[in-house]
Amino acid sequence: MAPPIPLLAVRGSDGTALLSGPPTCEEHSSFQRDSRSSRCVTFSRDGTLFGWCNGQNVSVVKSSDVSVVTSLNLPKTSLLDISPLNTILVTWQPYSKAQDSAQGEANLQLWDLQSGQLIKALYQKKMESWCPSWSEDEKLAVRIVNNELHFYENNDFQTIANKLHMQKVSDFVLSPGGQPSKVCVYVPGSKGAPSFVRLYQYPVLGGPTAALANKSFFKADRVSMVWNRKASAVLVTASTEVDKTGASYYGEQTLHYLAVNGETALVQLQKKGPIYDVVWSPGSAEFCVVYGFMPAKVTVYNLKCDPVFDFGTGPRNAAYYSPQGNILVLAGFGNLRGQMEVWDVKKYKQVSKPQAPDATHFSWCPDGEHVVTATCAPRLRVSNGYKIWHYTGSVLHREETPAGSELWEVRWQPFPEGSFPERPVKYQAAPSELGTTQAPPTQAYRPPALRHLPATPSSKLHEEELPQNQRPVAPGEKGLSKSALKNQKKREAKKAAKQEAKPEPEAPSDPAPVSNSQSEPSSGDPETDKKIKNLKKKLKAIEELKDQQASGKVLQKNQLEKLQKEDQLLKELEDLQIGQ
Repeated sequence: MAPPIPLLAVRGSDGTALLSGPPTCEEHSSFQRDSRSSRCVTFSRDGTLFGWCNGQNVSVVKSSDVSVVTSLNLPKTSLLDISPLNTILVTWQPYSKAQDSAQGEANLQLWDLQSGQLIKALYQKKMESWCPSWSEDEKLAVRIVNNELHFYENNDFQTIANKLHMQKVSDFVLSPGGQPSKVCVYVPGSKGAPSFVRLYQYPVLGGPTAALANKSFFKADRVSMVWNRKASAVLVTASTEVDKTGASYYGEQTLHYLAVNGETALVQLQKKGPIYDVVWSPGSAEFCVVYGFMPAKVTVYNLKCDPVFDFGTGPRNAAYYSPQGNILVLAGFGNLRGQMEVWDVKKYKQVSKPQAPDATHFSWCPDGEHVVTATCAPRLRVSNGYKIWHYTGSVLHREETPAGSELWEVRWQPFPEGSFPERPVKYQAAPSELGTTQAPPTQAYRPPALRHLPATPSSKLHEEELPQNQRPVAPGEKGLSKSALKNQKKREAKKAAKQEAKPEPEAPSDPAPVSNSQSEPSSGDPETDKKIKNLKKKLKAIEELKDQQASGKVLQKNQLEKLQKEDQLLKELEDLQIGQ
């Protein structure tokens, strides 16, 4: 049976459209483009339903044949979502209060998706955390209300089944998957007390030992919390608005790890600077962090928070695992040039290096073979459009938004896990009439002070680190594993310690005089001998500088000038030795 073809929803000022996914990239045969500008679009979790609101109606249709499931007259709706089992439609409109009303109207509404009947209307003033969070089996739903978490069971929104009240709870994340459900909550610090994050397993929410894990920290104005797919651990990025040291405009960030077995850790990052992105591998056993002042470093860590692979440094600020987890894309979007690096995760080998300038959006197709990049308004109001790529770097479809129009959003149709099996990674570019956009080699910027010198790898403004499997290996270390290298260094250190511990042999009471024939030949002129000694000292220093340059170290201007004097020093030494 042929695998399904994912759809791509496209929303812009020209209306809403559905495209058949790659390789055809044509408009859906049954969906007639809605020419009215849509405020939002959504797919159900399993991708079988598609919904949108166009300023007049909220419509939900079946993705396969576009037959109408429900249509509601809700012209003010700005956001909508569908519960995991497709039973409830959630709509939200901006909160407003009539002049003669003290309370205002309930702006968060829950509808029975099949009948279109209103189940419950609630108040939700802020757009942040507007939608209830469901477990995948819909046995539990959670929403935050005035520093409390309200829990509802079996979609009964008339009764609050449980509450978690903690002073100033400001954010939460419900674990993915089914029962038992776990919730991660964040409480910001105040009056000198630290901020903290706690994990609970529903329904055990009270008492001092109820928390599965607890992590407290200072320096946090806000946090971002991400569960892994197996719901066994959470990564918490804590951020401050201002870096008091003045080192960064981005404030200061730290990364914390919490597991449901109670383990917690501060992830030790290998470079100072902001944390741009943190993503879990779909396998839940590893996570990838993009961090550090530009050029940013990228490292994959295991569940012990130990580094597994170091991708070196480069112009990146985002990471994206394919749905199957066998490919990782490292990208630099926003204020960077749109360079993408596509890596085979199992071999840690680079597949391609395409470039998508001005891209503001990137997402993987559920098939794990294709991606979409887009330039959307309001982030950029010019050159709007989208491209569908094969991960080998080939552009399969390009759509440019006409002048005077804007593209607002592109979104893939999701599919249940396992719908698309993992395929072997290809390294040869997929055939395409539009070709590839591999990043052209660029000449590094050279400061004026270095322009009169010959171009060398060390004259870059920022020296980029290579991935760990591409760095030069010392002769004694070639072919050795990490553990073997560690053991070798231990043995060498032990040997050196033994040598130092050996007692030095006692000097004879009447040492024999050392003749000049056993030492360096002397010219008989102390001044000449002194010059020869100084020249040899300078040449030795130059050799050490050469070794440092070969290992990739950036040399200073005065050090580069020393290297240029090597020939002159050798000639002087030769002249002095000939004259002896």
